[in-house]
Amino acid sequence: MRRSTLVLAALAVGTLAAPAEIAAGGLVGAAEVEHARMNALAGGPTNERDAELLERYGCYSGTRSAFCQRLSHRGRRHRKHRRRVHW
Repeated sequence: MRRSTLVLAALAVGTLAAPAEIAAGGLVGAAEVEHARMNALAGGPTNERDAELLERYGCYSGTRSAFCQRLSHRGRRHRKHRRRVHW
């Protein structure tokens, strides 16, 4: 009886601690993205992880680093738009 109570208590503590660990992991990830964006504002990503996060989540609008400029123009087609004549 004592052994089963101890096992049940250990399982209960493990399941209660799991959501807190998941939530903390999300906050750490958000902090990493913000850190990468601040590095981009200061001139560009400083490592590969920052570059990966910026590619995935993007830079702040108005960031003028060359890396963020390349990201913002990637996939865009620059065409001259013809003026439409409305009659």
